[in-house]
Amino acid sequence: MRFFNTGKSIKSNPLAQENENKALDQNILWQEIGMSDWISGFIESLIDQERFNKEVLCFIQKNQSLKCKELYEQLPFSNKHYKKDPDKQTINSMVLQGCVALKKRSSKEMIFVHVEKAPNLRPISVPEVEFSVIGPKEAFNENLETNLVLIQKRLPTSALQIEFIEIGQRTKTKVAILYLKDIANETNVKTLKERLAGIDYDHILDSSYLIQMIEDNKMSLFPQLIDSERPDRIAASLIEGKVAFLTQGSPHGVYGPVSIVEFFAAFDDYFVTWHISSLFRIMRMFAVLFSIFATPLYVSVITYHPELIPDDLLSTLTTSRTDIPFPPVLEALFLELTIELLREAGARLPTKVGQTIGIVGGIVIGTASVQAGLTSNVLLIIVALSALASFTTPVYRMSNAIRIVRFPMIILSQFWGLLSMTLGLMFIITHLLGLTSLNRPYLAPIYPPRLSDWKDSFVRLPFYVQKNRPDQLKVQEKKKISWWKKRDIDEFE
Repeated sequence: MRFFNTGKSIKSNPLAQENENKALDQNILWQEIGMSDWISGFIESLIDQERFNKEVLCFIQKNQSLKCKELYEQLPFSNKHYKKDPDKQTINSMVLQGCVALKKRSSKEMIFVHVEKAPNLRPISVPEVEFSVIGPKEAFNENLETNLVLIQKRLPTSALQIEFIEIGQRTKTKVAILYLKDIANETNVKTLKERLAGIDYDHILDSSYLIQMIEDNKMSLFPQLIDSERPDRIAASLIEGKVAFLTQGSPHGVYGPVSIVEFFAAFDDYFVTWHISSLFRIMRMFAVLFSIFATPLYVSVITYHPELIPDDLLSTLTTSRTDIPFPPVLEALFLELTIELLREAGARLPTKVGQTIGIVGGIVIGTASVQAGLTSNVLLIIVALSALASFTTPVYRMSNAIRIVRFPMIILSQFWGLLSMTLGLMFIITHLLGLTSLNRPYLAPIYPPRLSDWKDSFVRLPFYVQKNRPDQLKVQEKKKISWWKKRDIDEFE
């Protein structure tokens, strides 16, 4: 049932014209509420019409004699706002957020009631990028309120602070900053707030926009903040003393400051025993080094240092390159670009088709290139293993960086062999030494060396050994375990 008079348009009287001029958005519909002096303004596509009719209009019909301030105090809504004399921008902003503007003809006072239409949200699903066999099976979706609930469910403490900020001149994207006030370092919190507040951009559609805008070194290839689709990982980072933020419309949370070793630690490492997780971490570190240096090492050794190849292996390499018309560097670049093209094509196509293209395309092109004499079978194996090793990195943005670093290293290896590779490695290390994450050292605990933080870096030692939070975060409450009793061999429960 509609309680307002649809036959009587507000535009037919001077007051209506005045109200219409107050609204910057011409889509705002101003209408009278029944036979009362009250007027409502809203955008039909943004509000829940049924809820508006049953809850708001019905209440006004029963209490139409009340003044604006009195009606505001008695309205049975928690999400409402009272403005004494709002300007055009305020009216427009509130209505665009899904509010209904209410006012009396003879008054400049306004009430804004949130009755926005609930969007059709994607349900909470299983993590796709950070899937784990053991552990929780919940992932963020695109609704900020839902994501906050997933965090609060895991951290039911009054120390959890949530502060909101709007970013984007046109999109007005809501961003929530999260931290534990009794643990997080105030300097880290202040740094993140200042950087987010300093963003002046028209539209923010995802947290990836914000990551690129607030990183310490925006020209670096290496990511300096970690984004995750797992609520448990964000909650764990907050307990460690880090600061995080969630963005409306983004299914990923972002946290920092971080160190480079955290990019190679999967969160499901904590769901298995420390022996297994430590082995997996070492394997990932080796895979990263292999992915970056295997192909450049092949090019440099074949081109400049054949004396380093064992005699038994030299004959195999010589046979595989007998009919190859290209130098090793062009051969390597051809195969690397082919792998990247297949990977990109597989990512852009539908899932089932993409998997088929990746598998069939790799087999067909690899076999055909070897049979045609364009590449050697040894290099094909090395390139395939390098591509496979790059996928072991748990954080997708770091995986992309490793893929890109491989290309300049291949080109450098063509100039002076192992010497140019060493210079390239020195450049990478120097660059990493200068990087920071929210003004904290990026290479910690490697440099500056903090041996106490090595308990959860390259390896993960048992939980009872990790008694303190990382030193690099400079947290307020350092202790994680205040007491641990080790049971004697003859002690029984």
